[in-house]
Formats: sequence, C-alpha cells, structure tokens
Amino acid sequence: MSHSLFETLQQDVKRLPGLPGVYRFFDESGHILYVGKARNLKKRVSSYFQRTQLSPRIELMVGKIARYETTVTRTETEALILENNLIKEMAPPFNILFRDDKSYPYVMLTGHQFPRLTSYRGKVDKRNHYFGPFPNSWAVRNSVQILQKVFRLRTCEDSVFKNRSRPCLLHQIHRCSAPCVGRLSVEQYGQDVAQASRFLEGDHNQVLSELAKEMHKHSDAMEFEMAAVLRERIADLSSVLQQQSMDAVAEGAGDVDIIAVAQMEGLICVNWAMVRGGRHLGDRVYFPQGLRTISGELPLPAEILEAFIAQHYLEEHADEAVTNLIPPVLVLNHALQTINDDRTQHNELPPEGLHALLNAQAGRKITFLHQPQGHRRHWLAMAEGNAKIALTKRLVETGGPLARTRALADILSLELESLEQLRIECFDISHTSGEATQASCVVYAKNAMQSSEYRRFNINDITPGDDYAAMRQVLQRRYANFQELPIEKIPQVILIDGGKGQVEMARQVLAEFGMDVGMIVGVAKGEVRKVGLETLIFADGRPALELGIDSAALLLLAQIRDEAHRFAITGMRAKRAKARTISRLEEIESIGAKRRQKLLARFGGLRGVANASIEEIASVEGVSLTLAEQIYRQLH
Repeated sequence: MSHSLFETLQQDVKRLPGLPGVYRFFDESGHILYVGKARNLKKRVSSYFQRTQLSPRIELMVGKIARYETTVTRTETEALILENNLIKEMAPPFNILFRDDKSYPYVMLTGHQFPRLTSYRGKVDKRNHYFGPFPNSWAVRNSVQILQKVFRLRTCEDSVFKNRSRPCLLHQIHRCSAPCVGRLSVEQYGQDVAQASRFLEGDHNQVLSELAKEMHKHSDAMEFEMAAVLRERIADLSSVLQQQSMDAVAEGAGDVDIIAVAQMEGLICVNWAMVRGGRHLGDRVYFPQGLRTISGELPLPAEILEAFIAQHYLEEHADEAVTNLIPPVLVLNHALQTINDDRTQHNELPPEGLHALLNAQAGRKITFLHQPQGHRRHWLAMAEGNAKIALTKRLVETGGPLARTRALADILSLELESLEQLRIECFDISHTSGEATQASCVVYAKNAMQSSEYRRFNINDITPGDDYAAMRQVLQRRYANFQELPIEKIPQVILIDGGKGQVEMARQVLAEFGMDVGMIVGVAKGEVRKVGLETLIFADGRPALELGIDSAALLLLAQIRDEAHRFAITGMRAKRAKARTISRLEEIESIGAKRRQKLLARFGGLRGVANASIEEIASVEGVSLTLAEQIYRQLH
C-alpha cells in the first residue's frame, strides 16, 4: 500500500458512524480480503490504520487493502449473522473458514402415517422430524441400526411400502414390524415411533420404564407373545446402553458438545465431539482453509473457536424440525476472547454477541466451559488428543503413496479418523452383445486393492444387454444383508462405472435397503474415454464434479474403476468360453451325453478337452481317430 493511499484511508475512516455493522476489505484488483463485524464501526476499522499493535498476519493484510465497504446493522447480533453469511459466501483469504461441502448427516423420521426411519443429508423441512446433526455418518448408521433392532421401524421408500403384498427380508430377520402388510396398527406403530424419538432425544430411562410397564401389562393379560417381544426389546436396549455405560453413568451425562483446537507445523485442526443423552456419538475433525499460506503466523486458538462456533451452529439447518442442534453445554479447550474474568462464574461466557445469539437461536441458556471438571474434563482431553492425532496423520498423508487417498477423502468430504478406514467398493458390468453377462465387485481398503475380497456375480433372468437391470441385480445381492455386516465392512464409497442412469439405479436399490445414498459416486467417461475427462456424478443431489487430469483423487478412482473392469471382463470371457465350448461339443452329432461325460472326466473339464491333442482325445474309450479329429476341429 502506498503512503498516500494509507493516509487517504486513515482520513476516510474518520467519517464512519459509531454504530454496529460489518466491514469488508478489498485489494487493488477488487478481490475480497477480509470480512469483520464491529460494535462500533468507526473505532474498529480505524484500528487497522494505526500502524501499532498489529499482528504479522493482520499487518500483511492491511498492506494489501485498496478500499473497504461497510454495512450498518441495528445490533451487534445482526452484524454477527451478516458477517457469518458473507464469510461463507465470499470465502475471504484472511478469515478463518471451515469449508464443509458435504452437508451434515441426520436421522430422519418422515411425516408419513407410518413414518420411515432413514439417514438424511441436505436441507430440512417441517414435513419430517430430524435428529442431529451427527458428527459423522457412522454415528447415524449406528443409531439407525439400534432403532431397527429395538423398535423395528421401516426403512423402505414410500413407493416400496405402498406396493408390498408380503413382508420383506427385514421382517424375516426381525428388523421391521411389517406395517406395510398390516402387521401393526397405526396406533401401535406410532407408539414405537414415539419411543424411538425419545431414545434419540436421550430419554433412555423413560423408554425402558415404558417398555417394562407394557410388558407387564401384556403378561397380566396373558398376551405372552407380545410380552416376549417387549422383553426382547428391553434386553436389546439394555445391551446397547450397557455398551455406553462409561458415559451414561458418568458425571455430567446429558447433551454436550466438546470443541478442541490444536496446531502443528502450520496446520490447524478443530475436533468436534458430540454427546447426547450421555452417549458419546463420535468425533469429526475440521481443517480451516488457507491459513497456512497467508503468513508465518497462525490465528489465536480463541479466534479459531469463535469462527468455528459461528459457522457451525449458525447454519441454515437451524430449524424447528431439528432436535438437538445446539446442546445446553459447549466445552472448549480455550476461553473465548469475549470472556471477561471479572464477570464470569464457573468459566461461563457472559451473554453478549455470539453467546446471546446462540441463546436466542436455541431458546435457552447455552453454557460455555473451558475448565471443565469430572467426566467433561476427560472428554475434553480425548478431543484434544484426537485433534493432535488428526494433525499428525494429515501431515503424513499429504505426501508419499497416501496422497491419492487423502486427495479423494478431501474431495468427497469423507469423515474418517484414519485413511485406513476408507473402504471403496466398485461395480462394473461386462458382456458381449448381451451374452455371458457378469458383474464384478472390487474392494479398495487399507490404502490398497484387496484382491481376496473381489467377487463376481453371474447375472441371469434379465433382457440381454440391459446394464441397468444387471446393476440392480448385483447391488441387491451384494447389500441384501448389509444390516448384519460389521461397521468396517460397510463401504464409505460405492463406485459405479457409469453415468446418471446407472447412478439412479444404484440410488433406488440403496434407498430400498435404507442405506445412505450419499455414498454412491458414478464415474461417467468423457467423449474420448481418456483419464482426466471423466465426470463424477452423485446420487444425493450434489452437483456433478470434473476433477481434471492432474487430480490425484481422479487417478485413484480411475485405478479402482479399471481394476473392476479388468476383473469383470476376464470373468465374462471365461464364462463365454465355457458356454461356447459346451455348445460346440453338443453340436457334434456323433457325441452323446455318455461320450461327453467321458471326455470331461478324462481331461478334467471343458478347458482340458479344448487343450488336448487329437491323439489324446482318441485315447478316450469310444472315441475313434476320425471322431477325435472332428472334435479337435470343432473346438479350434
């Protein structure tokens, strides 16, 4: 910045009003540099041009300022909301920005007469009831599996539900009460939904008490079958709660979010842990963007925490339809900058600014703690440790052979504690003009292809050449019993070698099974079918993505897709060769069933017959030299 421009800006800011509002700094090219809020615009903006007490990071930014804009608001709270929205929209390089392109996961109960239980991502509406958001998809999947096992709520789509004529597989394995065929009345199913909702809200003891009362009631009425069902539910629910007993009986059990920030070698990580009803539901880590390249200095931990809290909780998904969005207690590993020690008790933030806005949004008082006691202290130590571990892993994963896997996890916004957890299953269909259709499934896990877990599927009973029907069949067979799979065997990504049609078919199958359709990624080939021209297509409504030939993530996806294609085509060719060998043997009039059986037994199968010489074939009982020559010509 030139001396004259600096003096001009110094004089100009003196004319700003002493009112609350938002200010924006721009460089000489008109690019946004920074967005900030102020209780007093004149004092706050003027402070940047005093040339004193500026940190190296802010001094670097001030040197780039060419002009500024301001917006006056009625209150500091309105300024905070506007600042938060502008940061997300404009992504200024000198702000702390927590990018999160993948929407948060929820557990959703639909507004249907017989509500459907499912996981959900995206914008919420008042037609349905949402619980969350959860820190990761594993927490949602775990909750859905618990509710299926205990309360047996349906997970199928409404179109499937209304067209059922008999109970599905989930009813047979005791994961659904089959309301689709009238096994339960609306009232009975509604009771199960109400109890499941209270469980998600953390009222575990009340749910157990209600189930016990119902069980005794049915027992007294000599309705022993229903009493036995309720007894099994109580046992299942008790087993689930016992697994979480360390948290449930601990001091401070309830609804708490734990937020810890850590720094290492120029990287920053925020770890968010979620506790609901005393159950620790898991962690999620965030890496704010751009800070490493701005200057050698990193923001203070308090700045990072304030930015995270504002961007995380003041979201569009704050809605009456959502339960447990903002818990009553936030545990932090650093005091926020707005804390005044003379005005606090028990390390609580005074009701100003961000805190006041959170109180208003939640409709109750939110408590901030940065020196917790008891079990909350243990939770905070765990969150700090997880943040440091995540930083260490990120530093290791950004170079070397893990770079492709890390790039893919970042591009898809996958929620992983470690790249070792990433499991990708890729499907491909292969046939020759409809003949010998086979599907392949290859697995990428633990940062390598897992050939021992590859599977081939013979596709039958479809119209030859119908790739959509083939894809539906292989996915149905692969994931029919996914509820029984251990968590580590459930993929985070289901890769489909195909475009919108194949992706839509996969979406329908996964939706029928109550699986998260957000894990589906289609790889549509470019016009000339070269690596780098592919487009990624998503089943959950996200816009298509073109990564480009230099993308490490795309190179990994191409490697997995090509392996699925190789595995499928080799299986298809073997199946076709076998079918054609059989047909060519049957076409020889002089060979009946007994001679064919002797030939197959003598050479160990069809391939052995095809590889045998004329003399070797003639050595089989009942086969003359002339017939052997005929067989040899037929197979070659």
